[in-house]
This record gives sequence, structure tokens and C-alpha cells, in this order.
Amino acid sequence: MGSVKDLKVLENPTKDQEGIGRFTFSDRYSVFDWGEMPDLIPHKGEAIAILGAYFFEKFEKMGFKTHYIGLVEDGEAKKLSELKKPSNEMQIKLLRVLEPLLKDGNYDYSQYRDLKGNCLIPLELIYRNYIPEGSSVFGRLQRGEIELNDLGLDEIPAPNEKLETPILDVSTKLEITDRYLKWDEAQAISGLSSKEIKDLKNLLAVVNEALTAEFSKIDMINEDGKIEVGYNSPRDLILVDVIGTLDECRFTFKGLPVSKEIARIHYRGSGWYEATEQAKAKNRAEWKNICAVNPDPLPTKLKSLISQIYCACTNEITGQEWFEGLRPLKEIITEIGRELNGK
Repeated sequence: MGSVKDLKVLENPTKDQEGIGRFTFSDRYSVFDWGEMPDLIPHKGEAIAILGAYFFEKFEKMGFKTHYIGLVEDGEAKKLSELKKPSNEMQIKLLRVLEPLLKDGNYDYSQYRDLKGNCLIPLELIYRNYIPEGSSVFGRLQRGEIELNDLGLDEIPAPNEKLETPILDVSTKLEITDRYLKWDEAQAISGLSSKEIKDLKNLLAVVNEALTAEFSKIDMINEDGKIEVGYNSPRDLILVDVIGTLDECRFTFKGLPVSKEIARIHYRGSGWYEATEQAKAKNRAEWKNICAVNPDPLPTKLKSLISQIYCACTNEITGQEWFEGLRPLKEIITEIGRELNGK
């Protein structure tokens, strides 16, 4: 079980063959790496599953390989065109997940050397079209953890400035708390060749361009997002997990968030958030166990509006009314803006 979705294994993957599994996308959500938050967001799981399926089918038509098989209805995996009603269950091909070993506070990735295929790549690939104020990018630059040329920049951009060339960033995927890396560090821990790292960057750039074009049709700005990838048995690069949803990306409409960033904004000024930051500063590996404060539930109205955002976005991107009785997405976002501003 993950923080927002559950996995049921139908067939275990082996060294030479992918397995089969099913994701159940729950109504849970997570922010700031906390894991499950105290609220459930109604219909979120169905909205995420359908939107994720839509983009998997889109990228497969573009010629990319994925682990997607279909959404489950009446016990059978179906494509979106065959689905009669919303489903929150997705059937997928399963890759091996090889957890790095934690030794004396450091992670050992030596098992990734010389792997032939059928495994998750232990990296999270991140694209950035904008850098918001307070972004980790500015902090990393100030602390000297990265240089401008590591990000493909000539100068430090202004907060919320559209970047001429998107930043292609990378972090760990299988550690207790995600850790940003330089690309040479990412190559070292994953055991990939220079060409394979280049392939990852190219795939990330194509996904970014496609999502940006898709959301621009409904006047949304694709500010940043992430993808996960792996190798199948023949060592073809494949897209895994889920793509293009409001949990994987940060979208805005006239500066207002259209994602779980809404919940982040609500909690960012709370005592719970301050406690998580203090705990992370003390111990990056065990911070959640030593955090002295738990998050409070969301206000009822804000929770309802977040639910409407997920459902309306899925309706409008897919061009199908999976969820009935909703106002246009833009109207819902405008009301959320008033709610966040206390009006």
C-alpha cells in the first residue's frame, strides 16, 4: 500500500519476465512526503485513474511503451473507449523494484550495476517550465549544491518566470525522503550508460511538451511535473506509475493552482508544516517518526472544491463527462482562489 494508491500483485515479476498487477487509486492524498493525510477527497481515485489512462493511451499512440494494460471493469481490463463508468482500478505490467540498502545513513545502489532489464529505474524525473518562489531550486543554488549549468541556465531566473528552455531535473525515488541529484550522480547510482541517461532526458522533454500542449487547450499552464520509468525484459524504456495527473504535475490557471498544490498552500503556514521542516533538518531518514505534530483535517468546503477540481479536470481533458453536475473548471478554480484568500 502506498500513500495514495494500493497495489495488488496478480503475477510476480521475475528476472526475465514482467508480472501483472492492479493499482487501486484511492481518495487519499499526500503532501510534503508525509504520507496519508487525515482527509479523503471524494472521487479523486477515479478521476486520477481515468486521466492517467488517457495519457498512457495517448503516449502509446505516439509510439512510446508503457506498463499500462487498461482500467478494470467487471473484473476485466478495458481501454477507455470500452469503459461504461468511472473506474479507480488500473491493470499494469509489473517490473521488479530493487530497494537500495541503507547502511550507516547512506544508500547502497551497487545491485543496479549490470542489470539487464525488467526493473524500475530508481530515479524520479522532473521537468520545470517555471520556478515558483520558494522552490527548492533556488535553495540548492544558494547552498552551492548545484551550478547554473547543471540546470541548463545562464543566469538565475526570477520567481515564476517562464523558462526559455525547461529544466530537466532528477531525484532519488526509493529512499525514505527524496533527494535531488546531479545527472552524473543519477547515472552513477542507477547503473545507466551515458546514452541511456540521454534517452531519459529526451523522454522527459517529450512528455513535458505533450502535457503542456494538452492542458493549454483548457487554458491551463503546465508549470512542472514528474515521471517514473523502467526497463522491460528486452530493456526497452517504458513509462510507469501514472502520468499527467494533478498529483504528478503542477498546473495553474491565471496564477491559481489546479492540483494538490491547493492543499500545500493551505498547510504551508501551519504549525504541522513547521514541525515537519524542523524534523527533516534534524534527521532526514527518520524525520516523520520524530515529528511532534500531526496535520489537522481540511476545511469541509475546501475539501469539496478540491474534489470538484479533480473531477472537472478529468472531464475537460478527456472530453467526456465521467462526473456529472459540475460547473466549468475555471469557475471552480476561481472559487478556490477566494477560499484560499479568506474571502
